Amino acid sequence: MADHITISKAPGTWVVRAGGAVIGETTRALELREGDYPPVVYFPREDIAMAFLEPGTRVSHCPHKGDATHYSIVTKSRSLSDAAWSYETPKEDVARIAGHLAFYTGTDEVTVEQL
Repeated sequence: MADHITISKAPGTWVVRAGGAVIGETTRALELREGDYPPVVYFPREDIAMAFLEPGTRVSHCPHKGDATHYSIVTKSRSLSDAAWSYETPKEDVARIAGHLAFYTGTDEVTVEQL
């Protein structure tokens, strides 16, 4: 693994909310730490209400993790473009995040929190 990336089990129960609704809750979250960036919580796909997510067209690339597919979250009032991402086939060193989703939390519309 890139020496600046660590992945560990995120302790406790985690929830993700979008548009005020809980769209996921898990006790099986992973926490990815990469260099000086804030930690990112990855939710198992099975613990997310995938009916609220639509695959987008955006793909981003990380030299350490691989290509990320982005998703929009569809709420009752609007669609939040590229609000989540997933490494469908991550590089071998970070394979633990395969099948998981992470969420952009820079606005009040999407929040990730530990209960």
